[in-house]
Amino acid sequence: MRVLVTGGAGYVGSHAVRELLAARHNVVVYDNLSTGHREFVQDIPLIVGDIADYDLMLSALRDVDAVMHFAASAYVGESIKNPRKYFRNNVESALRMVDAVLASNVRFLVFSSTCAVYGVQKHLPIKEFFPKNPINPYGATKLFFEQVLSAYQHSHGLKSVCLRYFNAAGAHSAGEIGEYHLPETHLIPLAMKAILGTAPPLVIFGKNMPTDDGTCVRDYIHVSDLGRAHTKALDYLASGGEPITLNLGTGKGTSIGSLLAALRALTGREIPLEFGCRRDGDPPELYADPTLAQAILDWSPEFSLESILETAWKWETSGLPRLLSSTSIR
Repeated sequence: MRVLVTGGAGYVGSHAVRELLAARHNVVVYDNLSTGHREFVQDIPLIVGDIADYDLMLSALRDVDAVMHFAASAYVGESIKNPRKYFRNNVESALRMVDAVLASNVRFLVFSSTCAVYGVQKHLPIKEFFPKNPINPYGATKLFFEQVLSAYQHSHGLKSVCLRYFNAAGAHSAGEIGEYHLPETHLIPLAMKAILGTAPPLVIFGKNMPTDDGTCVRDYIHVSDLGRAHTKALDYLASGGEPITLNLGTGKGTSIGSLLAALRALTGREIPLEFGCRRDGDPPELYADPTLAQAILDWSPEFSLESILETAWKWETSGLPRLLSSTSIR
């Protein structure tokens, strides 16, 4: 199939592109490069543009069979400080994009959603039918677009799979792409940068959580496992599958303390760190029940926590993140 990948120059999108290519799909990346990186695209066909550009998007959709939609603003903290940006990018611009999809011949769409749609839950692991109560604008915008896709399935026959994934982590095994954000907010790259002295000491928010070691428990899933799930979701739709929403996670939680211990064992180095106050609305534990995705997509994670850290460390010490930070082309 010929697949248009919006946000395909970003972290998760670029890894999904590699999985699509490995599965022998033809790929065109569509990205405005505001947070994505041209270097991640390499020699893959690239259209530089905003998803809100209806005419450019409609042109890009010619001869395309399916869309994978990753393009979005994706920082929880920023969404609280600047909700207008999130409603503009993740809702208004996304609506323009899907209007172009409806005007085209494309009727398959795989959507990059998030566990942030659930908010704080009373029971674990989190299942797809649990209440959706996002506690930040980021989660609210993702949930809204899920509802848009549900409505358009009934009115226009647009078939979609919404994939709610938990904590994306790691880097491509080949070492050519990985996690690089400005600013960086994710635990693993921040911990590694602290070890390497390229960032301040790692700040851990809260040490008195009701967990085994007092730190938050999260579900870390390798970014390539996410990419492979998106590819399998596309195959599912192409084979006649009905629209569905699925969790993507490992099904088990790892505390920050345990993760940092594994990182110390891998690197043989101490991690400069300090503790900050617990953040409001930060649940002590958060992890997925991925059994529905495993059954529907015949998918399960292949990377262990140790493999996540190994690939992330290979990327972080490769010199490529520093190269990205020194260039103005993104």
